[in-house]
Amino acid sequence: MDISVFGLGYVGCVTAACLANDGHRIIGVDVNETKVNMVREGRSPIVERGLTELIRTNVERGQLWATTDAREAIEASQLSLICVGTPSNGNGSLDLKYLRSVTRQIGAALIHKKAFHTIVVRSTMLPGTTHHEIIPLLESVSGKPFGEGFGLCVNPEFLREGSAIEDFYHPPKIVIGADHPDIAERVMELYSDIDALRFITDIAVAEMVKYVDNTFHALKVTFANEIGTLCQRLGIDSHEVMEIFCSDTKLNLSPAYLKPGFAFGGACLPKDVRALVHRARLLDLQLPVLEAIIPSNERHIRRAVDLIMATGRKRIGFLGLSFKAGTDDLRNSPMVDVIETLLGKGYQLKIFDENVSLARLCGANREFIEREIPHISSLMCERIDEVIEASDVLVIGTTSPLYARALQDINGRHIIIDLVRLLDPDPKKENTYYGICW
Repeated sequence: MDISVFGLGYVGCVTAACLANDGHRIIGVDVNETKVNMVREGRSPIVERGLTELIRTNVERGQLWATTDAREAIEASQLSLICVGTPSNGNGSLDLKYLRSVTRQIGAALIHKKAFHTIVVRSTMLPGTTHHEIIPLLESVSGKPFGEGFGLCVNPEFLREGSAIEDFYHPPKIVIGADHPDIAERVMELYSDIDALRFITDIAVAEMVKYVDNTFHALKVTFANEIGTLCQRLGIDSHEVMEIFCSDTKLNLSPAYLKPGFAFGGACLPKDVRALVHRARLLDLQLPVLEAIIPSNERHIRRAVDLIMATGRKRIGFLGLSFKAGTDDLRNSPMVDVIETLLGKGYQLKIFDENVSLARLCGANREFIEREIPHISSLMCERIDEVIEASDVLVIGTTSPLYARALQDINGRHIIIDLVRLLDPDPKKENTYYGICW
């Protein structure tokens, strides 16, 4: 393809050089004449292993050129990549001045272009930026409607400094967010020779993915450092600990526990987090990430309570009481915390859990009920239809095919609050079906 790349910084230079190397005809665009001249001379404006050689080779081959003229670039290309920076303002918000400037330049150039033009945003930007900022600005400046005069998609980059060329050709994934499938498919052709997982999704998801990635990377670094700090104080080899930890790809380094839903509970997680944090405090260590786990979990439980109370209805039915599906363990179940709170506020509650039978409970579970919520026996029902008939709001607390089947037959008078995404969200039921984190 004939492609223009706006922004000859880190992402732009690497992207331009790699695409040129793949046989596309690339014209780089930047307001900085020094960068443009360096590319024209076959030199890299940034320090990155292997990039100077790649730029020089493709400039000599005639596959790569650079200019400061946005109109020239738009006229000479079918597709434009926006790769400008989105730095932080002092308060943490994004500074979009470079993104807006390039968008105006492209919009102005589109006024004079008769052919359809595709725009791909590689810059990192918060969800909503494309629909609320970029597209309206392009429409306003160009006078052309989105989807007719131009197409647009979001294609976040996953390049690391020092290994960017390797990352371009061997990315962890390729993500394209678009409102029009044909645009997404066309942009995906840029990566036809790259072996990677491919995702075509909506624009907001594509915008969000990069932030989730980077935030999780930052969380992992901080988590490892806090574990290392505690291990050092305890005289333990932190690298050996983390080597064993990372060897577990079934639970630790895996999709396990990374599905948004309700709060954690049970006999192990709350107890062990509290114990580790308590030991750190005895050693006069401040470990903010570890210390924030329990308060964050408690805040999530409060969100569920607020969601239920916001319905304005008093008769609440719970489907699921144990701390997770497939168990009768009620110790530290977040559902118990929700029920306790609502009971104290005078709500009328009914509970059904296919795995919890008061007659069968013994040991720690029975002791927990008698100590924490002794009147739970009066709230529990033997049949799920009893809960449905006696409630105006149904709260799904654990996953179960039994609950899903039962909810298919209700007549629509109930509000459903799904804390575990047992059901697929239905836009037609947006006033009667709610989730806690989607």
